[in-house]
Amino acid sequence: MRSLKSMTTISVSEDVKEKLLRVASELQIKLGRRVDLNEALSFLVDQSKRNPQLLEEACSPMSGAKEAIQELERERKVDETRLERKISNRR
Repeated sequence: MRSLKSMTTISVSEDVKEKLLRVASELQIKLGRRVDLNEALSFLVDQSKRNPQLLEEACSPMSGAKEAIQELERERKVDETRLERKISNRR
């Protein structure tokens, strides 16, 4: 489990963000569980050390990518709405 104290915010362009979301959605499908962008980045870094071509392949367009990204965004909004309700119920 990662420590929130060591988390850093990074800025990426929209096209890199889309590619990262694609990687996250592929991992999510492969692992059968939710995957955040931090885990997707970690996966890419680890894989690039082993096989640089795999990083390039992971960042290339895949069929159904837009639908996968939209699904990830919808699920993220649902999670955020649940969290907001949970926080507001505690007050």
